[in-house]
Amino acid sequence: MNLLTEENHKPLGGWRVLVPRGGPWGDGVAASLREQGAVPVVAPLINFAATTDPDALNDALERLGNGEFDWLTVTSATTVDVLYAQRAVIPAKTKVAAVGETTAAALTAAGFKVDLVPAKDNSAAGMAEEMIALEQAAPRRVLSLRSEIAKPVLSKALQAAGHDVSSVVAYRTVGVPVTERIMRDVVSGRINAILVTSGSVAVQVHEQFTDIPSTTIVAAIGPRTAKDARKVGLDVDVIADRQTVDALIEAVSRFPLPHAADELQP
Repeated sequence: MNLLTEENHKPLGGWRVLVPRGGPWGDGVAASLREQGAVPVVAPLINFAATTDPDALNDALERLGNGEFDWLTVTSATTVDVLYAQRAVIPAKTKVAAVGETTAAALTAAGFKVDLVPAKDNSAAGMAEEMIALEQAAPRRVLSLRSEIAKPVLSKALQAAGHDVSSVVAYRTVGVPVTERIMRDVVSGRINAILVTSGSVAVQVHEQFTDIPSTTIVAAIGPRTAKDARKVGLDVDVIADRQTVDALIEAVSRFPLPHAADELQP
């Protein structure tokens, strides 16, 4: 069996899948897609910029290092990048809550500990619910690092339960225009699937690809991301049953390879 035939017998053999983020995360997703026989097309739709209030972030991280917080909540892998870049110190007595497996893996890879990952609902609301259940004895001091556009779901829930929450912007999310080649590949149906991994990505997919063919599979990494996507007008074909990249790729692999008229064109 030659290499081409081998690839075509894998779950995603013959597929071209758009990966919406670059960097180490994008490289990891691309590698996972190749293992399944797909051709990954890495096209970063979002990037991350420094917070507009660096003094507030620096002050929060200094207080974190001094042991002033009982909990640190981390709701994205990008926040982990900020912690690592700022050489943040998390004292042993400070517990760390990660919103999901992807964020937890990023924390571990960066050398940070993880004390809590929501068992059922990998969302800010799910994390708040489990933290509140764990900390019923006394109010706790919590540092919540977030994106500039993140909704204050976590902070509001913890505050309502009586905890002292410092909500600090760690980074901003900005859109990145795709190349003309990527645009042509999406419009022609040459891209067979688009991975949607966050509400920010959903916004960019909807705004940049105004004419996605009906044959193209749009896959959301979880129910909350799917809800955000639909809210901005993006149709979602499949939702991963777990908020992980592996589950997202598995969800796509359940579909037959869509046919695209321009698929064989160079």
